[in-house]
Amino acid sequence: MMTDKRQLLIDTALTLFTERGINLVGINEVLKVSGVAKKTLYHHFSSKEALIVAVLETRHQIFIHWLSKRLTIAQNDPGVIDALFGALDDWFNDRVPELSQFHGCLFINSAIECGDSRCQVSRFAKFHKQAVRELIGRCLSQPNEALLDLICLMKEGAIVSAMVSQDKGAALRSQVQLQRLVPTLI
Repeated sequence: MMTDKRQLLIDTALTLFTERGINLVGINEVLKVSGVAKKTLYHHFSSKEALIVAVLETRHQIFIHWLSKRLTIAQNDPGVIDALFGALDDWFNDRVPELSQFHGCLFINSAIECGDSRCQVSRFAKFHKQAVRELIGRCLSQPNEALLDLICLMKEGAIVSAMVSQDKGAALRSQVQLQRLVPTLI
């Protein structure tokens, strides 16, 4: 039963933090929405930061599983680019139920809100971004750091453009530009 309440707290916080950010959502709101007692929350999490990290861990697992499924269909490097940016386009345009409505990247948003690159939240965000980079790198046909750097920079730029500028076409434009550059990088 306790494990269910822990997961309920994480799921509730994940929804609230994704929609509104970690600084605008207090512990009392997480408790109210989840219906869980404060004592139970602090039994599972020593602080709000510990809850945030648990939320990021959950989101990381969901995101990596989803992205891995999307990337494994690629047959070659141009296919990896198409799969990645097609997946991002689906996410930006709310066609990925397991990621919920697009409100930007929870890892970018949380690291910015944390404001300290040494805090657990920022360190986990960095871990996530590295894990995504490694996943993309494993899907490429051969190690190519220049191509991997370009893909990851374009991916991050597309995410920020989709969030900040409400540019829902950023992924597809990035895909087109990368496909033009790929022959020179392979």
